[in-house]
Formats: sequence, C-alpha cells, structure tokens
Amino acid sequence: MAKVSSNVARKRRHKRIRSTVVGTPDQPRLCVFRSLSNIYAQIIDDAEGKTVASASSLNTKLQEQLKGKNKTQVAELVGSELAKSAKEKGISQVVFDRGGYKYHGRVKALAEAARKAGLKF
Repeated sequence: MAKVSSNVARKRRHKRIRSTVVGTPDQPRLCVFRSLSNIYAQIIDDAEGKTVASASSLNTKLQEQLKGKNKTQVAELVGSELAKSAKEKGISQVVFDRGGYKYHGRVKALAEAARKAGLKF
C-alpha cells in the first residue's frame, strides 16, 4: 500500500470535521490554516458563503509587531487581531474549525488568544 501524504490525511480529517462544524449568521465558523511559515484565520458565514473577518501573519498592520517573534507568538497575535476585527463587526460567538490540524501548538495559541480577546467558542 502506498503511504498517504500528511496533507492528504489533513484534508480528509478536515472534511470529516466540516460534516459537523457549520457556521451560521449568529455563530459563524472560525477556520484556521497554517503553512510552514505563516498562519491564516478567517471567520466565515457558511449560510451566505462569505468571509466576515480575517487575519493572517501577512497583514501589513501586524508586520512591525511580528519581528523577532517565533511562530507560536505570531499565532497569538493573529488570534487577538482576528478577535478585535470580529468584535468591530458585532461577532462575539463562533464555532472553531481547526482545519484538520491537532489542537496543539500554533492552532491552540491562536484559539486561546482569540478567546482571551473576547471571542466565545
């Protein structure tokens, strides 16, 4: 049997998670994607198929704060920035979609920072 690549396995896990995790207008979905060097998070209303708020480590607003930080610290900054953006748009409660990744490391840091900044999930 051929070995399944880690990305294919992650996509399979994400598909399984998405069968139960659905964003609604009052409780949108917070989706996380992490690459080797960056992390991206967006809040999505699945009923309309629209992204309500987003943040990533590539945001120009965050570039000054990110210098000299490790990946986990960057994820914390992205999580708090996303929560601020969501609060401005009137969103206080979301459903967390970890994107097929383990709830550990950068994904956990982003989630806990978003919680600390006021998002409930």
